[in-house]
Amino acid sequence: MSAMPLPYLVNLAGLVLGIVFGAAVQRSNFCTMGAISDLVLMGDGNRARAWALAIATAMLGSQLLHLAGLIDLNASIYATANLGWLGAAFGGLLFGFGMVLAGGCGSRTLVRLGAGNLKSLLVVLMIGIAGYATLRGLIGPARLWLEGWSVIDLKSRGFASQTLPDLLAAFGADARLLRWILVLAIAAALLLWIFSNARFRRQPTLIAAGIVIGLTITGGWAATGILGADDFEPAPLVSMTFVAPIGNALQYLMTFTGATLDFGVSTVGGVILGAFLMAKADGSFRVESFANAQDVMSHVFGGTLMGIGGVTALGCTVGQGLTGIGTLALGSFVALGGIVIGGVLGVRYLEEGSLPGAIRALFARG
Repeated sequence: MSAMPLPYLVNLAGLVLGIVFGAAVQRSNFCTMGAISDLVLMGDGNRARAWALAIATAMLGSQLLHLAGLIDLNASIYATANLGWLGAAFGGLLFGFGMVLAGGCGSRTLVRLGAGNLKSLLVVLMIGIAGYATLRGLIGPARLWLEGWSVIDLKSRGFASQTLPDLLAAFGADARLLRWILVLAIAAALLLWIFSNARFRRQPTLIAAGIVIGLTITGGWAATGILGADDFEPAPLVSMTFVAPIGNALQYLMTFTGATLDFGVSTVGGVILGAFLMAKADGSFRVESFANAQDVMSHVFGGTLMGIGGVTALGCTVGQGLTGIGTLALGSFVALGGIVIGGVLGVRYLEEGSLPGAIRALFARG
C-alpha cells in the first residue's frame, strides 16, 4: 500500500500532467485560436492538424480505457443524459469569440503567463472571476435559467447517455460495437486528413505536441478514474479542462486554509510551471505587457467572455474540444462547433473592426 494518501497521488498526477501539457504547448506554439486564425487568414492548416491529432489521440486513449473497463466515461459530466444543447452552443460561441480578443484560450493563456506574458495574468483573473460568478455567483441564476428550459432529458426518452454510441443504439445496434466502430472510423478519418498533407508531415514538433497533448487527456482519466478509485471516497472522474479549475485555483489561493486542493487546481499550477520551465530552457521567456488602454480592454472583455462561456458550455477548447470529444458526447461536438464559429467570428471582428461587419464577412466568405 502506498504511504502517500490517495488524494495526494491524484493531485501529484495532475501537477505532472499539467507540466507536460504546458511544456508541450510552449515548445510547439500549439493553440486553438492560432489554428483558427491561421486557417482563416492564411489558409495554413498545420496547427489545425496538430489539434486534430490531439483529438484523435485523446479519443483513442480515452475509449480504450473505457472499453477495457478501467474507467466509465459515462460517469463524466460530458456524457450525462441531460443534453444542454443551447448552453453548449451559446457558451462555445462566447468562449470562441473571447479567446480571440484575449489572444488565446484558457490553456494557452496559462502557458503565456508561465512564459512571462503579464497580459495573460489579467486574462487568467478575468476567466477565474467570470467563470466562478457563472458557476456559483452573480451570473449563476441566468445560467440555471438557461439550463432550466433548454436541457433535454434523454433518460426520459429511453437513452442511457448523450454519447453517440448510446444514442445510435436506440436504433437496435449494440452500443459497445458501435463505440468501437465510431472510435476507429473517426480516428481513421482524422489521421487520414492530418497526414495526407506533406507539409505537416515535415513538422515533427507539431506532430509530437499533438500526440503528447492527447495523451495528457488519457492520463487525466487514468489519474482520476484508476489512481483515484476508492470504495469510500473516490476522486471525481475528470480530465484536463481549464475554466472552472482556474476559478477554483484563484479561490484556493485566497482561502488556502479552508480550501481543498484537487486535480483541476493541480493541473493549472502544472501548466504554468511547465510553460515556465520550457520557456527558460529554450530561451523564449519574455516579460510582455500591454501596448495601450485598448489592449487592456480587449483582454478584459475576452477573459470575461471565456469565463462565462466556458462554464456555460461545460468546458473550453481543451475541456470540451479534447476531453469531452474523447467521450463521444454529443454536447461536446456542439460546444466545439460553437467555439470554432465564435473563433472565426472573432477573427473577422478584428479584421473588420465591428461586429456587424464581422457577421457579414462570416457569411460572405464562408
